[in-house]
Amino acid sequence: MKKMMQKSRKRLGALALATAMMLGALPLTAAAPNQVTTVTGEMRPQVSVMVDGVERDFYNAQGQQVYAVFYDGTHYLPVRAIGELMGKNVNWDQSTLTISLTAPRTTGTVQGTPGTAAQAQSIQMENRPDFTILVEGQKKSFKDAQGNAVYPMLYQGTTYLPVRAIGELMGKSVSWNSQSAVITLGSSSGSLVTDADSFEQGGNQQNPTTGITLEQAKQKALAHAGLNQNQVTFVKGKLEWDDGRQVYDVEFYTTNYKEYDYEIDAATGAILSYDFDAENYIPQQNTGSYIGAEKAKSVALAHAGVNQSQVTRLRCELEKDDGRWEYQVEFCYGTMEYEYEIDAYTGAILSRDMESIYD
Repeated sequence: MKKMMQKSRKRLGALALATAMMLGALPLTAAAPNQVTTVTGEMRPQVSVMVDGVERDFYNAQGQQVYAVFYDGTHYLPVRAIGELMGKNVNWDQSTLTISLTAPRTTGTVQGTPGTAAQAQSIQMENRPDFTILVEGQKKSFKDAQGNAVYPMLYQGTTYLPVRAIGELMGKSVSWNSQSAVITLGSSSGSLVTDADSFEQGGNQQNPTTGITLEQAKQKALAHAGLNQNQVTFVKGKLEWDDGRQVYDVEFYTTNYKEYDYEIDAATGAILSYDFDAENYIPQQNTGSYIGAEKAKSVALAHAGVNQSQVTRLRCELEKDDGRWEYQVEFCYGTMEYEYEIDAYTGAILSRDMESIYD
């Protein structure tokens, strides 16, 4: 009996020792507070970023275009490029792993060339809780909508912060339109009531997300068409729903009856599509020869403000439409698809159309 009790005590002692060893080992296997981890995200060149109603492209210090990245339900934007918009210099201290944003900005704005071949793809990023962010000397920490801590991301030498954190730094509201793939950073509307179907300030119909008014939508359309208000007559300006989102439908014509039709996102101010028709077009006598496909393509590309190396899916076909020979020119640039009708004899632009490749 005595031997049995001694054996039992030995087994209990061994179990207690093993338990203590396991408990003592736990801190060694738990993740350190500032441990760097590699995560799989997604580069999203299809996402547009609107800041105060203006679409922005972002470039790194070498002039290469960088895009929004996506991880764990959150979009991230490049810190240095955002610093440009804020008028702050962005400094990196390798010894302390610190990014500092300070005003005034003394470094010039980086000029880059928009990328044309970038595609959405999975990427490997580093989650960097060891990075420190200082804004005017004050340390900043960030949380997601659920109150969880979020940290800078590092990808190919570029540091990214969550859009929510960027909004906090810039003092702007942030919204995401999944249908048009647009991130919007803008000033809040300042309305006392936010739960309504439409809003008015100073008599202008206004969208609650960013405050884009009908008058602002008209001005965006005119600027895009290269016209001023004295040169056109508006025949339509209306806020309406289209495929689950609010858009402004703006139509006007010029004194020579060229008709323009624009669809503008009321939540972002982005031009979703536009159409141009020369309603009064009278074809010249077909006494000459065709201008040729290369000339037709150059006319369309020049009008769009791009060159052939910047576009994709460029095609040109000679067709007869309503008794008139014309070239149908189509191409994609960025997230937009363009379609032109070019008179086969004169090179005149008969019509043009632009819409998002995601619509």
